[in-house]
Amino acid sequence: MKISYHGHSVIQIQTNGKTIIIDPFITGNSLTDLKADEVNADVVILSHGHNDHVGDTVAIAKRNGSLVVANADLTTFLSWQGVKTHGMNIGGSCQFDFGTVKLTQAFHGSGYVTNKNEIVYCGMPTGILFSNEGKTIYHAGDTGLFSDMKLIGERHPIDVAFLPIGDNFTMGPEDAAYAAKLLNAKTIVPIHFNTFPPIKQDPYQFIERLEGKNGKVLVPGEAIEI
Repeated sequence: MKISYHGHSVIQIQTNGKTIIIDPFITGNSLTDLKADEVNADVVILSHGHNDHVGDTVAIAKRNGSLVVANADLTTFLSWQGVKTHGMNIGGSCQFDFGTVKLTQAFHGSGYVTNKNEIVYCGMPTGILFSNEGKTIYHAGDTGLFSDMKLIGERHPIDVAFLPIGDNFTMGPEDAAYAAKLLNAKTIVPIHFNTFPPIKQDPYQFIERLEGKNGKVLVPGEAIEI
């Protein structure tokens, strides 16, 4: 399984001939190495409905015929825009031909801002557990620290955990380091930092905080294999 990071919270997974992209915020993302009209994805998985996570989902899904997986409120909203969706909710899991997806809780907002300055409620924010080839990835989405991260790690041994560290809107480095301890993942990768001034952070200082010394900073476009 090949996993690559593409700035902000964008993660791409290649597994068994399938390409999955999580939170494809590309247009307007100054840190990404991707171009929205060049992304080829079989599946799009979304953590929540904020614009900087939904991003280019509709354009990517329409061009590729991608399946969009997210919470049921968000998938309903996106289905009205002509894309194929599969709605889920927190605590539920589903086995697909590309792997198993389970949504976890996250503590954040989930409103999509339209070009008419309207906010559309898009359901509860979530974290994402993705499993395939005997490996499990945890994308925490946008969230604050919560104690049930320990339960998530105990119930689902995690190979790679992607944790937001930006502060202001999500966990900051100190809380994210504590989250890493609770999750007990083999590898911790920081996300959701430096895209906007309020979330400016040094990811290398963050990984120095990790008790397990198991952090890895990925620059946009860099990949790891597990």
